[in-house]
Amino acid sequence: MAKLSVGSWAYMFGPYESNPVPLDEVLSTLQRLEFDGVELAGFRPHAHPDDYPTAADRVALKQKIADHGLELSGFAADLCANPPASSDPSIRRGYLEAFKQNVDFCAAIGSPSIRTDTVSPPPLLEGESYESAWGNLVALWQECADVAADAGLLLVWEFEPGFMFNKPSEVVKLHDDIGREAFKILMDTCHAHMCSVVAARQAEPKETLPGGAAEFIGMLKGRIGHIHLIDSDETLHHDETSTHAPFGTGVLDFDQLMPAILDAGYTSSWWAVDLCFWPEAWEVTEQSKRFVDRLRAKYG
Repeated sequence: MAKLSVGSWAYMFGPYESNPVPLDEVLSTLQRLEFDGVELAGFRPHAHPDDYPTAADRVALKQKIADHGLELSGFAADLCANPPASSDPSIRRGYLEAFKQNVDFCAAIGSPSIRTDTVSPPPLLEGESYESAWGNLVALWQECADVAADAGLLLVWEFEPGFMFNKPSEVVKLHDDIGREAFKILMDTCHAHMCSVVAARQAEPKETLPGGAAEFIGMLKGRIGHIHLIDSDETLHHDETSTHAPFGTGVLDFDQLMPAILDAGYTSSWWAVDLCFWPEAWEVTEQSKRFVDRLRAKYG
């Protein structure tokens, strides 16, 4: 049976930035709604590693989550300060050091995975050629995947229109070039649609797929380590990354996408709801749970 979680960042980013929902309130609400877990944002004020500096602090956070009857489905690390595709050795060292600190935190609180992205907006990191940026990223993420593997974690890359390397063929190739068992794709349904159907923020020539997100998911067979579920209204949030439209308000056909995910060999039990940047994320959490409960009854 699939286990359902929701990303805590939805209640602290964007419209909630000036008045984030406290983590304790998030946990209590998810418990009341009978979610199985929470996916933690490694950003203040929820779960930045620096705010839990000691082993005792981290044990207490892990216990707090368990006391609410919840598990951890994953952890979204704050790695934004150092673009990993940079050729600057100091920037790359900064990224790796921050990654190691977040891996230690993840292991201590019991997260099965750690999320990352390419940090830089499309089409490329300024000052880098395509070839250098690609090579720099591959080499660094290979090292990061080895660090994650040593800690018993999975490193998952969430591709998005808002970050470079956002074409379907690039997602597949980057995964394969990294070539580590501990490195997998985090497939978000709205990002998959925006990258394969709308070709949002892609460099020319744009790349679309006749079969849309379902075809894209098929291309990722054996490569998906984690999933985020949410609808798409085919727009961008502030012209940056995909709008995470609540279920039923967009164009996605989950009766097509869920079988595609399972056919692609997705083996994790976690299905995470992602309401990132939605202005009424808190208010639609309960109806989102009801929607994924129906999906779980059919496909979980």
